[in-house]
Order: sequence, then structure tokens, then C-alpha cells
Amino acid sequence: MIIAINPNNPQPRLIRKVVEILKKGGVIGYPTDTIYGVGCDLFNPEAIRKIHRLKKIEAKKPLSFICSDLKDISRYAFVSNYAYKMMKRLLPGAYTFILSATKLVPKIALTKQKTVGIRIPDNKICLALVKGLGHPIISTSVHKADEEGLYNDPAEIDEQFGKQLELVIDGGMIVAEHSSVVDLSDETPKVIRIGKGDVDLFL
Repeated sequence: MIIAINPNNPQPRLIRKVVEILKKGGVIGYPTDTIYGVGCDLFNPEAIRKIHRLKKIEAKKPLSFICSDLKDISRYAFVSNYAYKMMKRLLPGAYTFILSATKLVPKIALTKQKTVGIRIPDNKICLALVKGLGHPIISTSVHKADEEGLYNDPAEIDEQFGKQLELVIDGGMIVAEHSSVVDLSDETPKVIRIGKGDVDLFL
């Protein structure tokens, strides 16, 4: 099932409908500022396991998640003064920041190093979902059959994964490109992946 939500002014009634699905353990397809990906409630392990199966990845592989703002990030990760300054400057934006996790993060979302990947995308739909749910949602990419392409079209996600998803949000077409990944868990920032977000500040 696809529902269209206005990317510039998400309709509260439709956001509430999607939030109800997330609360019940549903997995959804939705737009971010980088790709169309899949997600679920961070605190629903069974829903996260569904995503692992859908992506055909091992259960130990952690998935990044979306927070609503910097204050929200500080509940789930330890943020140094430097990290705070950088994130305040760059977020919302096309970045995934690796940070050391607090005890609030469920084990299924942690790396062996007890770090997490956190995003605040520049996308009003996913930020409205996180605010409506009251805590983070998982954000992960899915690849096309050729393993190369990323999804920029909700109809394609629905066609390939529709039977495994409770809902796909149509938030319009986007230019699909991975987020830039920067590790801020240590004193020295490390650029892990160069993507859509400009990483010159960290080089």
C-alpha cells in the first residue's frame, strides 16, 4: 500500500496513521534526504529482525536510526563539545554520525564497539514520524536487484518489497545518494564514507 504525504507540509492525519503502524511493529518504506529506505520503531526487536531478513543481512549488523533533533541525539549517544558543534552546523543534513551509545539504545542496534549511527535528515516527513512516535526510527537503504542502484522512487520500493512492508510513503522523487558517514566517537573525526553531505570540514 502506498500513501502520498506532502514532503513540504506533511499532513498530521497521515503521519498519525503511519505512526500507528510503526507502534504495532510495522516496517515501512519512506523517503529521507538521501534515499528511499526502510524503517521501523527502534524499540521493536522483531521489526528490526524483519528488516534484517528483508535486506538479507546477518542479525548482528547494526542499523542506523533517525533522531528528531540534537537534544534527542544526546539521549541515545555521548556527544562531545566538538561533535555537538559540528552536528549543530551540519544537521539536519545528509550525514550519518557514528557516536558512542548510551544505555538507552537496544543491543540489537549496537556495534561491537558500542557505537551507533545517527541521522537527522533534511526531510520533513521522517522528522514528523520520529516526533509522532516519540523516539527514533531505524533508517536503512535497500538496494535494487542489481545491487548497484538506490531507490529514488516509492513505486519501485513497493514493487520489489511491498509484500514485506506494511506501507510505503510516497514523498515525491528524490536524487538518490548515500549519506556521508563520519565517526565522531573519538577525539579525531574519521570520514568513513563520502556521500551526499560535504565532508571538507573533517578532512
